Amino acid sequence: MIRFILSFFGGIFSMLVTGLIFAMLIIGGVFWAYGRDLPSHEQLAQYAPKTISRIYSGEGQLIDEFAQERRIFVPIEEIPDLVKQAFVSAEDKNFYRHQGFDIGGIGKAAYDALASRGATVRGASTITQQVMKNFLLSSDRSIERKVKELILATRLEQTLNKDQILELYLNEIFLGQNSYGVAAAAQTYFNKTLSQLAPHEAAMLASMPQAPGRYHPVRAREALTGRRNYVLREMWQNGYLDEEVMRAEAALPLRSVQNGDFTAFAERLPPRDYFTDEIRRQLSEEFGEDEFFGGGLTIRATVEPDMQAVAARALQQALEQYDRGRGIWHGVIGQIDAEALSDEAAWRAALWDMREPPRDVPGWMPAVVLAIEDGNARIGIEGIAADPRGHWIPAKDAQWARPRLPDGKLGPRAGNAGDLVQPGDVVMVRAMTDDRDGSFIRWTLRQVPEIQGGFMAMDVNTGRVIAMQGGFSYQSSVFNRATQAMRQPGSSFKPFVYAAALDNGYTPATIVVDEEIAINTPAGLWRPKNASNRTYGPTPLRTGIEQSRNLMTIRIAQDIGMDTVGRYAERFGVYDRMNGFLANSLGAQETTLLRMVAAYSMFANGGERVEPTLVDRVQDRRGRTIYRHDQRDCVGCARNALPAGTSPDIQSNRERVMDAVTAYQLTSMMEGVVKRGSGKGVNLPVPIAGKTGTTNEAKDVWFVGFSSNIAAGCYLGYDQPRPLGQGAFGGTLCVPVFNAFMREAIKEYGGTKFRVPPGGHFVKIDRFSGARLAENATGDNVIAEFFRDGSEWTGIRVIDGGFEPKVMPGVEGIPLTLKELPQTSQGGGGAKAVTTSSGKRKVIPQKADFGTISSGGLY
Repeated sequence: MIRFILSFFGGIFSMLVTGLIFAMLIIGGVFWAYGRDLPSHEQLAQYAPKTISRIYSGEGQLIDEFAQERRIFVPIEEIPDLVKQAFVSAEDKNFYRHQGFDIGGIGKAAYDALASRGATVRGASTITQQVMKNFLLSSDRSIERKVKELILATRLEQTLNKDQILELYLNEIFLGQNSYGVAAAAQTYFNKTLSQLAPHEAAMLASMPQAPGRYHPVRAREALTGRRNYVLREMWQNGYLDEEVMRAEAALPLRSVQNGDFTAFAERLPPRDYFTDEIRRQLSEEFGEDEFFGGGLTIRATVEPDMQAVAARALQQALEQYDRGRGIWHGVIGQIDAEALSDEAAWRAALWDMREPPRDVPGWMPAVVLAIEDGNARIGIEGIAADPRGHWIPAKDAQWARPRLPDGKLGPRAGNAGDLVQPGDVVMVRAMTDDRDGSFIRWTLRQVPEIQGGFMAMDVNTGRVIAMQGGFSYQSSVFNRATQAMRQPGSSFKPFVYAAALDNGYTPATIVVDEEIAINTPAGLWRPKNASNRTYGPTPLRTGIEQSRNLMTIRIAQDIGMDTVGRYAERFGVYDRMNGFLANSLGAQETTLLRMVAAYSMFANGGERVEPTLVDRVQDRRGRTIYRHDQRDCVGCARNALPAGTSPDIQSNRERVMDAVTAYQLTSMMEGVVKRGSGKGVNLPVPIAGKTGTTNEAKDVWFVGFSSNIAAGCYLGYDQPRPLGQGAFGGTLCVPVFNAFMREAIKEYGGTKFRVPPGGHFVKIDRFSGARLAENATGDNVIAEFFRDGSEWTGIRVIDGGFEPKVMPGVEGIPLTLKELPQTSQGGGGAKAVTTSSGKRKVIPQKADFGTISSGGLY
């Protein structure tokens, strides 16, 4: 009997052992089969998760963020123990003891599932397994994925230590609200850093991985509170909190940004504008979109926030003033259903949901017309509490405008607000205040101008762009008209023609004929005109640029050759390739405001190349500098200390693009534009040089100018070019923008007289005739002109550009003022009689001296 019993149990034991061996072989085979082609876990040791790229101002103020996944990478040693303990308690209490998977946890999960007949199914994945799933595997629920997860988790535990695994987990995990990683989530939910979190806040974050979509702090507040308190109890049971703290923390209400308990982090950032968006556009091209949006770059921008605000305000005021001056109403942005107007909560929600209103214009607010009463419009305003007396747009505030009728024609001028708006219309409003004490007067209607424009300013020595405004409102239109809009510069291009002339034998006193021209072209006869439709006879070069004479510019371009003009324009970066059409000497070929301002900067700094930049430096996520704009050598900067009274020596290695004497001559001539010419509206306390530009039919108006250290430019025009109307000139529309900005810039950056370079000397000249005057000469006609050393003032040459009077087929000859005369007592044969720019007749001998009318000859 005993033998039989032993034999029976021995058989059972053998069967169990054999079954176990076979089970182990089967399990081993399964793991071997699934483990052959798994992704390499070793790559996680070098894994760099996608993180936020941030833009800072020069003073270190955070001004913008860009990200595909909102993640702030934090090394494990900088993550507080409280946060680690909360997540370990919530997700994997045996994390520091297991080898990648938790047998006890798997068994308990299986038992609960069987006991509840599938009603209670909970995950048993360890943090290590979750890392494998998030990084290397899919999220599908299958046995195959679970087996692979176990294999990889075991391997990972052999490659990385526990802190390294936890670092990957805490920086990668999705925690809702587009927040990836604990640092970004702490900012999103509490607007706090990790070190500022209280235990109940850390526990709330640790509650999210289980179901971030389900545990919303507003919609699922009670469920999230219960889950948070569960995590707090687990922290207590695991010895991370004592019972008193746990109970006190669990009794606290659930508080979050989403519930309005904390100010959102995004509200501390200024609204995105043209400057930071242009950085995005440029760096995305330079580094690639993946690197820019996910590389965790630290970008130091050149922008000066105060100057940026001044630039935006100056351009906005000019655009609005022009638009309002037209007296045409087009300001309705959208509509809200009439049913919502009687319910304040409903219309406020509908108004908030509208994306069209530009909320980045200081002082402007979206509003909805609630009713029209006695010609006045009662409005509800976003962000402004309701008033029992109502907020009103009075009838008189609408009387400046004419509405556009359904057929596209303009109606009569409005008599009251009801002629412009109806209930449900969404409009922009601004508070009108008393200039003396700032007290409120009334609400006024505003509208986004149809006209647009651009403005930018930069340091002429470093190329640092300190302000850039690409339109009226970034939220209204993201198209950057300072960098992306291709526009005709008009007469603001003329300085490059004059620069080429000064480098090719001209002086500021060279005489150029200002008379009519007719040119046969494939498109027909081209007869350019001066803006005044008048001609002025032989005129000094200086007067030609001061008064922006088109006919003189064409003759100069013809004389020196459009190929020469094109080389200069390309050298300065105005164009990549300039076409050789003569009309392009008047600015007919399109370019950008950025290129024009950068080119003018080279006049201001004495003729050295300067590249405009919006970025000083870019660092990667590890703090390594991967881009630096300023490539100048700084002698002594590496020293810990410099001798008293000394400073670092910064040596310029910039390319010279034009002669320094030429640069000063041109700058002096453009000072004349500001003092006496088309830019005389400039009114600033430091020397300013610049040039206006107005294209045909005033479709674009420009002004680009500079002080000794800042260059700035403005253009205004419709996005679909059309005439701006009478009185629209660069001097009337753009000069006020330049003035408004430069007044504040000068307070910050100062300004001095333009530096006179070596290699030249001053001679007093009659600015009307070009004649040399005595050193003690005075008067409005006297100007000290800068001439290059070594020039010979013998003989005379009057520049006509080769346009001789002649008869073309079907066209009568166009006479020049300059005519051949017989020999006179004043000179030899072939003397010439000319009409000067002042209207006087002058006879010039064949061998005239400098004191008659000569500019000093060519050199």
